Amino acid sequence: MRWYVALTRWTLRWFGLLPLPVLYALGGVMGRILWWRRHARERVHTEVNMRIVHPELDEAARAQWTRACLIETGRAVAEMAAIWGRGAERALGLVRGVEGREHLEAALRSGRGLIVAAPHLGCWELLNYWLSARTDIAILYAPPRNPAWEALLVGSRGKLAARQVRADAAGVRVLYKRVAAGGVVGILPDQQPKRGEGQFAPFFGVDANTMVLLPRIAQRTGATVLFAFAERLPHGAGFRIRILPAPQGISDPDLRVACAALNRGVEQCVEFAFPQYQWTYKRWAERPDPNEPDPYWLARNRMTG
Repeated sequence: MRWYVALTRWTLRWFGLLPLPVLYALGGVMGRILWWRRHARERVHTEVNMRIVHPELDEAARAQWTRACLIETGRAVAEMAAIWGRGAERALGLVRGVEGREHLEAALRSGRGLIVAAPHLGCWELLNYWLSARTDIAILYAPPRNPAWEALLVGSRGKLAARQVRADAAGVRVLYKRVAAGGVVGILPDQQPKRGEGQFAPFFGVDANTMVLLPRIAQRTGATVLFAFAERLPHGAGFRIRILPAPQGISDPDLRVACAALNRGVEQCVEFAFPQYQWTYKRWAERPDPNEPDPYWLARNRMTG
């Protein structure tokens, strides 16, 4: 194992000894540093996203949202010490409640197969633990470019880890077979696919390049689709698991209709905990018109030009 991976693992374990409120205080400092650094990539991307999502607000109001989102970004980083550093069993002790459990139980009883759509919202690693403790689940993931970090990613999830399936052609075949046999899979529904591999559909009112894999699996297998996330509670009190049924149309043969439903499902989750979404991500970088410039590139250019 590379020295920096070993150091990261050691750091997670030691910081995992700290109470969650203390970790959030440290994470809040990280988020405020991102806010103070006006040219920081994370701040620029979040500001662009706030202009897209909240065009009706003035600059001062959007700045407040940007600051709140960056603070939650810092907390998301810091809380990994409590999730990966403490181990799955201790981390699950941070779950204070579950809303929508009946949707999961009904889907598992049906035997039709289940797709859990888990947006980049709250603490998705804790959600993985919680689901793995209740059912045999396989999760699609994109491996880091550096194999050493992949070893940390896989190893840190511990013995309660879901079966981890690489996001490649072989991995997609595994997901299809698993769902068709009545199994359970988890997919992050809000990662931007490469141009030509997705479908543009409305997301917060603006077209975004959207994954087609989840709607296609749902359509071809007849599986149930649920959305789920682990919401960060105030003052380091722990987490609430929320499970929501998918909007109608998510398995529609018309991919634009299906992807619009997929994005509505993500929006419905985000409305519960808006600042906890991964707003640093360049969700609208790809545009339907290839001649339309990347809005994040434009924003950075204006700042440096």
